[in-house]
Amino acid sequence: MPDSKPRDADVVDAPTPLAEEREGVLGQGYRALSVGIVSVVLLIAFEATAVGTAMPVAARELDGISLYAFAFSGYFTTSLFGMVLAGQWSDRHGPLAPLTTGIASFGAGLLLSGTAGAMWVFILGRAVQGLGGGMVIVALYVVVGRAYPERLRPAIMAAFAAAWIVPSIVGPLAAGTVTERLGWRWVFVGIPVLVLLPLAFALPQIRRRASGPAGGPDAAGAAEGPSGAVEGPAGAAEKAGAAGGPRVSFDRRRIRLALAISLGAGLLQYAAQDLRPLSLLPGVLGVALLVPAVLGLLPRGTYRAARGLPSVVLLRGVAAGSFIAAESFVPLMLVTQRGLSPTLAGFSLAAGGGTWALGSWVQSRPRLEPYRERLTTVGMLLVAAAIATAPSVLADPVPVWTLAVAWGVGCFGMGLVISSTSVLLLKLSAPEEAGSNSAALQISDGLSNVVLLSAGGAAFAALGGGTVAHTATDTFGSHPAAFAAVFLPMAAVALLGVWVSTRLREHQP
Repeated sequence: MPDSKPRDADVVDAPTPLAEEREGVLGQGYRALSVGIVSVVLLIAFEATAVGTAMPVAARELDGISLYAFAFSGYFTTSLFGMVLAGQWSDRHGPLAPLTTGIASFGAGLLLSGTAGAMWVFILGRAVQGLGGGMVIVALYVVVGRAYPERLRPAIMAAFAAAWIVPSIVGPLAAGTVTERLGWRWVFVGIPVLVLLPLAFALPQIRRRASGPAGGPDAAGAAEGPSGAVEGPAGAAEKAGAAGGPRVSFDRRRIRLALAISLGAGLLQYAAQDLRPLSLLPGVLGVALLVPAVLGLLPRGTYRAARGLPSVVLLRGVAAGSFIAAESFVPLMLVTQRGLSPTLAGFSLAAGGGTWALGSWVQSRPRLEPYRERLTTVGMLLVAAAIATAPSVLADPVPVWTLAVAWGVGCFGMGLVISSTSVLLLKLSAPEEAGSNSAALQISDGLSNVVLLSAGGAAFAALGGGTVAHTATDTFGSHPAAFAAVFLPMAAVALLGVWVSTRLREHQP
């Protein structure tokens, strides 16, 4: 948390407390921090949208098509571990170290993949990148929780969502152009250099506003030094280290659980990619590792939607998992069932980036703060309606633009839900628990994606979806049931989220 009194070095430039109470996220006191951390999110968004475009070319040139899926699963499994690691690190010593370490790991992974001469090196680079990506997202949440007052958190979360608009539209086009003109490697090696400028803006502000541990007698607040000067959390932490006190003490049990959840998720993804009977063994082993790890890492009562924080974490997973799993099959359905080109199929989802940001902006309005829980209910209803509407385009009389409109509405609902769950999590978390709880929120988000994508993919393949349009003579629309088997269950999961959204408010004594 920010020091209760300004340090001597900050007296001249820092705005008065009264001025900070009135200004927004781009006011004098917050401008450098806001620009810096939103720019980091912007570049991560560009990477996420660009790498998917360059990945097929990279796999082909490295003779690694058979290992293509592991380039994605490798990133995801290590990111889960990075989330837990960053959560503990942030709670004990502040978000500055895990953020800088995560960005360094993220950049190193990109460079390793971009210079790889073999597919296994490329996958290793993706795993290193995933570790950094998981650390960065959790550390950024802790920065928001510490550096911004509660009234400004909805606005900065809306800015995070808005940072994805341009990359979602421009990213694939830019990556495709770079890949065709310069080669796929430049998509990977060019991004790390761009991160340096936003870091220069953000790191000094993070050090001033959010460094050091959040709790404990030596660090929870300002401490008086021998000279009578006020020392912030960072200074207290440095003093403890210099005096021989504990520096980094991680919960070993949580680290073991993080390793279990990462390995279990990887095994489950591997099993879902191959439906042979032999794949049942890694699938069962993956579930055996995942279940106890999830119960140990998520807040108690999450699986039964206990009121308050557990339901916030559960809702994040339900919303993200159902929507992303369904969205993954939208372009394939439009190409194979309605005959659209891949470009047109992609453009059908383009409006979603804008409506998602619009939904996030709506939830940030101060006058809607008392109705935040109701906003999540409305959002989940819109998400469920969008997913349920999607398979209607399997019928030829239904215009294709119906799906584009429905998906724009669903993205608006996701903007309401995702940003609101982030705001509610920080509101319900004690300062010393913000890191661990933020990690739990991201684990729920990411793990639900893997579980529901695996389930949807298995249902799709079991009903013959994998045989759609293998040759130029295949008839479009030959396997509509395979797509319905994905969308309709995901709509049901989203409807479950409507009920969970009614349990976000804790019981009042």
